[in-house]
Amino acid sequence: MKKTATADFTTTLLVDKTAREAFDAINNVRGWWSESIDGGTAKLNDEFTYHYKDIHVCKIKLIEVVPNQKVVWQVLNNYFKFTKDKSEWKDTKVVFEVSQNGKQAEIKFTHQGLVPQYECYEVCREAWTTYTQDSLRNLITKGKGQPNSKEDDAFAQQLVEKWKLDK
Repeated sequence: MKKTATADFTTTLLVDKTAREAFDAINNVRGWWSESIDGGTAKLNDEFTYHYKDIHVCKIKLIEVVPNQKVVWQVLNNYFKFTKDKSEWKDTKVVFEVSQNGKQAEIKFTHQGLVPQYECYEVCREAWTTYTQDSLRNLITKGKGQPNSKEDDAFAQQLVEKWKLDK
């Protein structure tokens, strides 16, 4: 039987901080992803909801938390307004693997199940890249990320316009 390879979205970043500082920042989801997060984001079995207007809503559960090393989120439910399959992320996993690499912390981010075959892949790839490579990096290194704000969701609005998500 021929196995079809899937290419889960992944990106890696190195920061001049400790694995603990990186791990703590990852769990400060409101500090790098969105201020519009409801629920706990740091402990095993915590559940939280992310939403952006009526365009994207997802419920996430922390299913693995290894201090200073790993965090795994399970997407329990998902809704995209802009895809035919509104639940594309459902049952996928978001994995943060943290390791100390000399004086740097290395973070490997993988969204298992976010594959190029998904209609949302390009917009999600671009969004995750910005959130991890820019916002999370800045939260770790400078103490301040660029999450979607409750008042003004500028980055998400740029994506809406670019990808015509509100049609």
